[in-house]
Amino acid sequence: MEKLNNFTVLQPNNVNRKMYDKGIIGDGTSAVQSVRFDPQDKYLAVGCEDGSIKIFNVSNSKLVYTLNQRRNDGSGEEEKRPSTCIRWRPTGTSARTKNVLISVHADGSVQHWHTTSGKSLHKLYSNHNQLYCADFSPDGRFFATAGRDLIVRVYDETTKSVVTEFQPGGAGSPGHSNRIFSVKYNIQEPNILISGGWDNTIQIWDMREGCAVRAIFGPHVCGDSLDVRDNVILAGSWRDKEQLQIFYQGSGELINTIDWDGGVGIKRSAEPCQVYAAQYSKHDVGEMILAGGSKSNEARAFDTMNYNKPFAAIMDMPGPVFSVDFSHNGALAALGCADGYIRLLTISKTV
Repeated sequence: MEKLNNFTVLQPNNVNRKMYDKGIIGDGTSAVQSVRFDPQDKYLAVGCEDGSIKIFNVSNSKLVYTLNQRRNDGSGEEEKRPSTCIRWRPTGTSARTKNVLISVHADGSVQHWHTTSGKSLHKLYSNHNQLYCADFSPDGRFFATAGRDLIVRVYDETTKSVVTEFQPGGAGSPGHSNRIFSVKYNIQEPNILISGGWDNTIQIWDMREGCAVRAIFGPHVCGDSLDVRDNVILAGSWRDKEQLQIFYQGSGELINTIDWDGGVGIKRSAEPCQVYAAQYSKHDVGEMILAGGSKSNEARAFDTMNYNKPFAAIMDMPGPVFSVDFSHNGALAALGCADGYIRLLTISKTV
């Protein structure tokens, strides 16, 4: 057991992976809504409730850049609308400018940033909307956003114009009937993206068909808690039971409900964890899962190569975990928390 200020890392014996604390970063001034490692694992971007985006150097945990929205009225004053989701533009894109990320905000804005210069490259609005989620296509040619108005919009990254709007109704599945909190591209099938939200469905959208080709009923998605690897969907739900489930993308069939405690010696929490965030590891086709949430205010890491059993529990945090991320090399994990701090963890394989 390891203790660092205000969180504890617990691990069962005889597991193939180990997780250790690397430290706490941040200043605690604003709740962390989104965390993301850049493609080279050099920087960690942090989107905050006060609208700011903070960029930390991963190697020394120091704050190196702060990006602040500005009001659109010419005053130059800061715009303090929550940065609900951030995504780095993938490397390998034809765009010449590197170190670019997008952020979406509660005022319906989508902003492109050049992080190392602090410049805002482009800003657009989804009018009369609140945006809660975004994702880039694997090749970086498109990005998708979604939020309160039930529409998943796909934009051309070069022109910043809408190329597809996935709306309720029409052909295929009827689409969403309530707010959307997660949208995710399938990295192995770039024409497919999935979304989920308050309506207890996951919609599977196909760019070629222009509509949802399938719906999965059940998961109650309230944050960035969808992911897909090898055509298997991971879904985290904000509820007391069946918080983590995996489904076949092709059929929508439930494969497994992951036991949060796993029966391998990790202490059970006094309260269940209601999941806000969940993710597969990136470098190994999803050999690990990281998820966290509220009520018990904890996160857990699971080994998909060992029957989805947990290999670490991060507990005793003072508030909910709103966002999680693995580094691209699988050696680090980050938890974005409601108290305005980010918990960093290192991961190693023992065999």
